[in-house]
Amino acid sequence: MTSHWILGPGAIGRLLAHSLSPFTDATLIGRRTLPEHQRLTTPEGEERTQRLATVTVAELASHPLPSPGCVHITTKAMAAETALASIADMIPPTIPLVLWQNGFLAQPRLTDRWPGPVLCATTTQGAYLTGSDGVVHAGRGPTFIGDLNNQHGELAEVMTQALTQANFAATAVSDIRQRLWQKLAVNAAINPLVALNGVRNGELRSDAYAVRVEAVIAEAAAILEQESIAPPAGGKGEDAWLALVWQVVENTANNKASMLQDVEAKRPTERGAILGPLIESAERHGLACRELTKLNSELAKLEAAF
Repeated sequence: MTSHWILGPGAIGRLLAHSLSPFTDATLIGRRTLPEHQRLTTPEGEERTQRLATVTVAELASHPLPSPGCVHITTKAMAAETALASIADMIPPTIPLVLWQNGFLAQPRLTDRWPGPVLCATTTQGAYLTGSDGVVHAGRGPTFIGDLNNQHGELAEVMTQALTQANFAATAVSDIRQRLWQKLAVNAAINPLVALNGVRNGELRSDAYAVRVEAVIAEAAAILEQESIAPPAGGKGEDAWLALVWQVVENTANNKASMLQDVEAKRPTERGAILGPLIESAERHGLACRELTKLNSELAKLEAAF
């Protein structure tokens, strides 16, 4: 990949730009002008300042850049399609996309609609923004990349090599759908509760929240079984899913989840992409989803107050 456009200067977008820029041509694209000098705080607490190539969509329209090797879409799930539409006329329809959204909403839609290859990424890299010129890399974790129809394995390998060279450790996989649903279940058990209660991930281990985490996983495990998503690590049923969630909570104890960041900034959350697919699947299969529906309603009420 000779050049990368990163569409969406949120936490993951800026972390990608910081990682790729020393090794290849990377351009960060957003709706608003950003300071070109951006700060990165590493997981070890080291602060680095780096000049990043930034451009707005409007500037790109009036002063086109050479076509990129790929476009990473790092917006929130509900904004991914609109974001792509804003630059679609500026790139050939054969350009590969890499989707970095949570949940399972944008991925099938854009895979169906974009003529070129569409790769999906799922990552446990933790990051959050500190103003218009800073991002904190809160924790390292693996990234997996593949496509929903297993047609672009070679391209996924090329992409993971480029990312790994940039110290953004990635692996090409043939089961990205499984991994996206797996992360969806974990996010459903963590993100809504921390967002509603204004707590860091690690606080979910307390008695005040653990019961609701377990209730969410009980519903999600039954749904995932109907979706033919195998439990993690070769485990069985609900216990395996719950063990995974508690492990993620432990590993990301100090993380400020993206949904909590949205609530604090009074932005719409990704509840539709995270809770929506689980609720829709439960209804389709005639399964109980009382706790999932309750979380969705509580978040909707919170968003309406913004």
